Amino acid sequence: MEILLEELYKTDINIEKFHTRKLFLDEKSYQINGITQTGKTKLVKNYLLGLKKSSYLYIDCRDLRIDKERLNKTLGDFCTTNKISTLVLDNYSADINIVNVAQLLICSEVHYKFDFLRALKLYPLDYEEFLAFEYKYDSTALNHFFKLGGFPSMHKVSSDERALFLQKALKNTLSLIEIDILIFCTKMMAQKISPYSIYERLKHTQKISKDKLYSSFDMLCSKGYIHQLQKVGHPKAIRKIYLCDISLKSALTIEKQFNKLFENMIYLELLKSDRDVFYDENIDFYLPSSDEVILGMPFADERMLFKKMEAIEAFLFTYQIKRVTAITMSTEGRMSHPLSDVEMVPFDIWALGD
Repeated sequence: MEILLEELYKTDINIEKFHTRKLFLDEKSYQINGITQTGKTKLVKNYLLGLKKSSYLYIDCRDLRIDKERLNKTLGDFCTTNKISTLVLDNYSADINIVNVAQLLICSEVHYKFDFLRALKLYPLDYEEFLAFEYKYDSTALNHFFKLGGFPSMHKVSSDERALFLQKALKNTLSLIEIDILIFCTKMMAQKISPYSIYERLKHTQKISKDKLYSSFDMLCSKGYIHQLQKVGHPKAIRKIYLCDISLKSALTIEKQFNKLFENMIYLELLKSDRDVFYDENIDFYLPSSDEVILGMPFADERMLFKKMEAIEAFLFTYQIKRVTAITMSTEGRMSHPLSDVEMVPFDIWALGD
């Protein structure tokens, strides 16, 4: 292993043009968690390029040349001998021992309980980050976002290869049952679905235990491939399912459900806001901290919004909603209402707002 470590230590790190993310690294020790293709590796490599070459060691723990038992015996001494102050363990797994260095950075889909590491969650690109990859910001940017989604690597993949590229990336990191669950959840995007319902559907096409499906579903949720939204005031009610990125819709299914895709895109923007969000009947998103309701209505006009307001009036009164925002593709406008301020806002304006 000493020969391999020496080779990795001497190898120069190179990355293509780095686009700034909202998450950044400093001299502290971190574990960076995120699903595949979110840019964890590029983030740490960009950080390393700002350090003295002899001060760091980058190891991709999925390197087939690594014998983990021998690595555990030699890594600590190698770091001490070469005075390595920053160690990166990319694609980290629990069978690799942690060694004592001034700064440790680990990257993984799974979150590990290390109290000496600050945890950072790296999501796919939100709309504002996505714009950094665009040559110019104009009316085509939002359409590109719908086609490419939030995985940074998709900007380098030709349109005819995008679906297979994502499928291959998922196969490299997920089990077969996890992929089957993800495909089913893709078909049920932005709808109420329980793990038991998924089990009932999949057991007809394959042999699987309920415990195995439940544990696989929980793993997909903990990693961040699937997100669940709770119904307000009903923590035990069936939750709505959202995907980690809208690009999975076209990569894993042939179904076209633009309204659901649009709703999922709004959810992902809210996810990064770190605010509590809930759903209710006819209510896409309820934000208690701001007494606000957000509705996904891509092709709404004033007449459609008026009918919607009539349908949710009881909710507005019960929860004393101060503001209703209908997110649209391009329509702007306001309407008067006795209970709440009501506004239609295009997605790109809303997503880039404060």
